[in-house]
Parts: sequence; C-alpha cells; structure tokens
Amino acid sequence: MSGPIGRLLTAMVTPFDEAGRVDYEGAKRLARALVDSGSDGVVVAGTTGESPTLTTEEKLRLFAEVKGALGSRGQVVAGTGNYSTAESVEMTREAERTGVDAVMAVVPYYNKPPQEGLYQHFKAIADAAHLPLILYNVPGRTSVNMADQTVIRLSQIENIAGVKEASSDMDQIGRIIAGVRKGFKVWSGNDNETFPIMCLGGYGIVSVASHLVGRQIKEMMGALLEGNVERAAALHHRLHPLFKVLFVVANPIPVKYSLNKVGFPAGTPRLPLVPPDEKSAAQIDRVLAGYTIDLPVGEERGLSPLHGLWQGVDISGKDIEDTKARGKGP
Repeated sequence: MSGPIGRLLTAMVTPFDEAGRVDYEGAKRLARALVDSGSDGVVVAGTTGESPTLTTEEKLRLFAEVKGALGSRGQVVAGTGNYSTAESVEMTREAERTGVDAVMAVVPYYNKPPQEGLYQHFKAIADAAHLPLILYNVPGRTSVNMADQTVIRLSQIENIAGVKEASSDMDQIGRIIAGVRKGFKVWSGNDNETFPIMCLGGYGIVSVASHLVGRQIKEMMGALLEGNVERAAALHHRLHPLFKVLFVVANPIPVKYSLNKVGFPAGTPRLPLVPPDEKSAAQIDRVLAGYTIDLPVGEERGLSPLHGLWQGVDISGKDIEDTKARGKGP
C-alpha cells in the first residue's frame, strides 16, 4: 500500500440484487461514487456490509472486484475478523492475495474472551500477513470491550496500524490516544463522535453517513485540522440529525433504505435484517429531505449529487456564519 490509510473511510454497504445475490457491479459503482464524494477508501464486508451473512467466496470476490474498480484512487480495507482466530487468520491470508490495502478485524463476539485472549487473537491475525491491520472495538455489538491497556499493548506490533473505536467511552479513547506508539491511528467508529474524538487527537472516522454526505464530513474534519474548532463544531451540529437517524434501527437498515431513496440501488438487507418499518422509514425520510446528498446517484443522472436543505440552508459550509446570524443554525 502506498501512503497512510486515509482519514475518511466509508464502511460500505454490500448491494444485493432483487434475488438477494451480491450485486458486484453495484458494489464497484458504489465504491467509485464514494471516493468521488469525499471518501479516502472503503471498508468492505464489515458490519455495515452485512459480513455475517456473506460467504467466504462472496467476501473474497468483493475484495478483489472493489479493489480492481478503485485501483490507486482509493484504499480498500477488507473485513476479515470474526469470533474464530483460525478463521480470521485464514481469511486475512486470503484477503492479502486479492490485493487489498489493509484489513480490519472486529473484537471476537459471542464467546467473550478475556483481555489476554484478545491480545493473542489480534497478534495472530497481524502475524498472518504483511498488510496493515485495523482493530475494531464495538462492545455494543460484541458484548466485550477491548481495554485501553490491551490496545496500547497491541499498538507495539508494527503492522497493527490503528483502531476503530466505537466504545463511546471518551475517557478510554483519550487514554488510547495518549498511550499508543507514535503513528498508531484512532478512527472514530461512530459518526456522531468524530468531532470529539478528533478533538482528543484522533485521526478520522470509519463512517456510515459518508455514503450520503462524504464531502461534508471531510469539510468538518478539514476545519478541525486547520484549527477552526468553531466552524467544525457548526458543521458537526448540522450533520448530527443525520448521524443519529441512520441508527434509528439496526445498521445498515437505515443507510440501505436511504441509498435506495436517493436513487442509488442497494437492495434490501439479508435476513435476519429486514427493511425499516413504516414509522422508522418516515423518520428517515423527514431527516434525509433536509440534506444535500453528496453521493453521485448514477451515470444515467450525470453523476450529480442530490440537493436538499437543512433548516432552509444549503449544507455546503459556506453559509454557516449567515445561518447563525439568522438564528437558524447551530
């Protein structure tokens, strides 16, 4: 891989066709559209990609085809981890052969390993390939939190590049940022926490909302990196309702619904996930209608974004001060 892993990675959905099969052409179109609308790269076959429902063959083909579609334009991070160390090691080795740029492995779920087991699990995955490895801590899904001491210890392994932190524990995340080796990166695992985590010294975000508003998230991050905290905070507040509604029911149900709604076919989730109920869909519709959508919605539409309004103001960043002055903005 050339250069560091990007700050804005999209946890990409896996498009399915009407028969429920993986839409590989759709996945390639989506990956290109995400890079065109602000993402530095994509995470393929992660939680948002419905990895538990994908076969090994489907995952490996997705890795290869998406990387082939992006080439050097964007990085592809392959989701290779599960509850089994042996399976995670083998999948990581196979993923490396497809040409992806990095891998991501989630804290093992269901079997609740102790911290030493987590260390040994991730060390085994890191030792299995030469690719950079991103750890993924999401206790809300796995029921196990990877402690900051474990992350700091793992950061000493050369090809463990960073962690996607979705614990929502800002004290823990702060200790990780302060304690890991130089060059080890911390990505937020929740869109609504990108701003505070980057204020603590975090690196970026593995995002769901960037399917829709990638340029706007990139703009917020850029403002923070330039030291313009007030502007970054205003952008964060503007995007916050969208960040929240995309988790009104289990991810990726809302984001897949939203992609279909704005004109980018993604299909419905695979069982045991289902499309949103009427109440949730109406809530998503109301929030979605208030935003400019950065994602190009199809070649037949000239790859142009969709434009909405946020409280009557175009979400471009340029109107922040005017919005505040009218009392309509954050």
